[in-house]
Amino acid sequence: MREPVNRTILLLDIERFSRRDDVVQAVLRRTLNTVVDRTLVTAGVEATQQYREDRGDGLIVLISGDVAKTAVLRALLTVTPALLHDHNRLASGGAQMRLRMVLAAGEVAHDPQAGTTGGLVGHDLNQAFRLLDSDALRRALAGRADGDCVLAVSTPVYEGVVRHGHHGVRPELFRRTEVTVKDGVLPAWIQGGGEEAGVAGDGAAGAASPSPAPGMPQAPPQAPAPAPAPAPAPERSGGAVFHFYGAPVVHGSLVGGDQHGVSGGQVTGDVILGGSGNKSAPADRGGESRSEDGGRS
Repeated sequence: MREPVNRTILLLDIERFSRRDDVVQAVLRRTLNTVVDRTLVTAGVEATQQYREDRGDGLIVLISGDVAKTAVLRALLTVTPALLHDHNRLASGGAQMRLRMVLAAGEVAHDPQAGTTGGLVGHDLNQAFRLLDSDALRRALAGRADGDCVLAVSTPVYEGVVRHGHHGVRPELFRRTEVTVKDGVLPAWIQGGGEEAGVAGDGAAGAASPSPAPGMPQAPPQAPAPAPAPAPAPERSGGAVFHFYGAPVVHGSLVGGDQHGVSGGQVTGDVILGGSGNKSAPADRGGESRSEDGGRS
């Protein structure tokens, strides 16, 4: 095996490649090589400064360490999206192409075997492939409605190039994420991708009131409306009211006009109580009396 050397690692993968038929796959493979050719020419990468390996639905590109990573990164951020846009605006829906891309750096050895192709060996290359196949990068591309590619960079590329804000590189457009791999958690920085899925679904979360914008005063919580006071119970009379017909005599005495007894009852008209009946009372009334609650007495 040859000694490992430092390389800039560029990995590309076509989204949903296996869902296309053979004819479309062949077209997409040719298109991908054309896009990579023009991107690397813009970055100033000579044919002798690169190694390519066909992965069927993607490419491995190893670039010599004497090529500026800033130039490669700048081309990936500007030229590659423009080339994909030009292709997709003319291609049918089934022949359109979107890419996941990873730019990393590290030690890679080449150990070719007779009668076979490939033979790349290196921990940094393995980690780059884990970023390429991560759910975080797939979700970032799936969430893009305004672009045809998404790029993730490894920690060495971010720390050595991106965060310094070289010409054409805007670090504020990269967001940090963590990718769970077999041997732990792998940090990465993704550019050109939407926020990962964490939006509350339909249901209770969707019914919640939106939070106020940062810095805006919050309205004090409103107290619940007081319960209506119970209606007062109807006041009951202290005594019954009797209605008599005729002119009653109380123990021989004649009672005339409105009378109020000590029990709270009210007597209206001429009433005769006690001894003799009133012969002048109408025969059909029969000395009938009624109370207020509809009873008979």
